[in-house]
Amino acid sequence: MIRPGSPRRTRNSSIALINVVFLLLIFFLITGTVAPPLDPEVKLVSTDELEGREPPDALVLRADGSLNFRGVPTDTEQFMANHGAEPVRIVPDRDATGLRLIEVTGALRRLGAPSVILVTEQALP
Repeated sequence: MIRPGSPRRTRNSSIALINVVFLLLIFFLITGTVAPPLDPEVKLVSTDELEGREPPDALVLRADGSLNFRGVPTDTEQFMANHGAEPVRIVPDRDATGLRLIEVTGALRRLGAPSVILVTEQALP
């Protein structure tokens, strides 16, 4: 007499996936704590009272569209005549129009500026 075979049990593959996720979790927990914490006695510098000023070698684009360099009114031709072949830094006023900024950067590039760097304020999260 032939006995009927027992039905095969299928393995659940989700256990292997759970193991891999658990190992990854342990790995990231361990690697995240490898860096030593900041010394609790160190007091970081506070920049709350720091006065913001444009860099001394930057061309300032004011809200009305005029240009200043080191406090003296100027235009792109006059600025590039005295500037040389260095990258140009522009500090635009927050209220200056984007169209005027594009005009100024285009004129500076046409007059020989190798690159134009826009200086902005970095916001903290």
